[in-house]
Amino acid sequence: MRARPWRVAVVGGGITGLAAAVRLRDRGPADTEITVYEQSGALGGKLRTGELAGRPVEFGAESFLMRDPAGGESAAVALARRLGLDGRIVHPTVGQAALVVDGGLRPVPGGTLVGVPGDLAAVATVAEPTADADRDGGRPLLDADQDVSVGALVRARFGGQVVQRLVDPMLGGVYAGRADDLSLVTTMPALARAARVEHTLVGAVRAAQAAAPRAPGAPVFGTLDGGLSTLVEAAATASGATIRRNAAVRELTPVGGGWRLTVGPTRDPESVEADAVLLTVPARPTARLLAGFAAAPAATVGGLDYASVALVTLALPAPELPRLSGFLVPATEGLLIKASTFFTTKWGHLAAPDGLALVRASVGRYGEETSLQVTDDDLLATVHRELTRVLGVALPTPVAGHVQRWGGALPQYAPGHTGRVAAVRAALRASHPTLAVAGAGFDGVGIPVCVRSGESAADEIIEALGGSGP
Repeated sequence: MRARPWRVAVVGGGITGLAAAVRLRDRGPADTEITVYEQSGALGGKLRTGELAGRPVEFGAESFLMRDPAGGESAAVALARRLGLDGRIVHPTVGQAALVVDGGLRPVPGGTLVGVPGDLAAVATVAEPTADADRDGGRPLLDADQDVSVGALVRARFGGQVVQRLVDPMLGGVYAGRADDLSLVTTMPALARAARVEHTLVGAVRAAQAAAPRAPGAPVFGTLDGGLSTLVEAAATASGATIRRNAAVRELTPVGGGWRLTVGPTRDPESVEADAVLLTVPARPTARLLAGFAAAPAATVGGLDYASVALVTLALPAPELPRLSGFLVPATEGLLIKASTFFTTKWGHLAAPDGLALVRASVGRYGEETSLQVTDDDLLATVHRELTRVLGVALPTPVAGHVQRWGGALPQYAPGHTGRVAAVRAALRASHPTLAVAGAGFDGVGIPVCVRSGESAADEIIEALGGSGP
């Protein structure tokens, strides 16, 4: 019989940490003492619902995928169901997006996998693939353990225009990075798996799509009526955890079979004991906490780079907007905006009788952080000017605007990332089994990936404590 309840510390109050806390509550002993430490004053990390011109608007992540890579219910949908929020899931009412090509809008071709086409003829309106480059060479595109950049593979098979006009803006919208720098295995795992079997890229795309078929008309994305902060608040409540806001964990030290956390300001630190720890903060703070007792894993984790972005939202009185969910911008177009979403067009539940439109633009690409070193007013003005230029109509003066800056927000996964993460986790598991790491810096971006990452880490902790708990 256990002498006392397990004490588990979750460092980081984003959706990864909160999903981990819910899993600990659901699958750990009923009396488990869970404490979530969040260094800021707000939970949710990159999930943040705000208000502009009296209307709800997302200042961070906007939506989640409905399906997992195998075609089943995504971890975000499952969590919403667990929290009793599945009845509040809503879907886009307008799904068609556009690409900016030669200064004008062209519809995003259907049937691609993050911009990589399975039918070259289908993308002819946007890009011209290199003729006959995707030949069957008699062997799979990738070796069993090989990883390459997305851009390198697509460029070799379909040519540079497909990368620049389709794949790069698609990946840029998600990661703020370049296709030539991002790992295929981490950002497009289904395509990587297919590329280890198929001899052509067209064949690999089709195989990846067939492996996770989508019913005709089935929604790809969802969000919550009331905003994604609803998910955050419900998870915090359901976890039954003690929530410590404005509580930075500054040091982590192995002590006997457990851990000591140094929490709070350097002038007045607090020492806390725990039996297990889940680190769900970004890579660099994770590396700092690991450095004192796991130097090699810390060095690997700390090597992950991040991109910074700003999300600029305008409230426009009855503007002339196309019937689109938004548009993506290739870097070659020379605009500051890399993507834009017409919120009140895309999401029918946000449409207002007075015609007020909420339009959000994403600004900032990896390696171009200087573009963000201007005032909020300058960003608002630039976004308004570029939107007017792309749409070809004079947009009305905004009645309100908001700039949300996310410094160092989006991990940049270089080829080999998945293998490096596996090595880090194996080393930590061998030396410190009651410590787990999770989050976007390790497993990928997107709400479902982060939820699954946190839940998997919680399962590891439960297993470790089940064998050695107090």
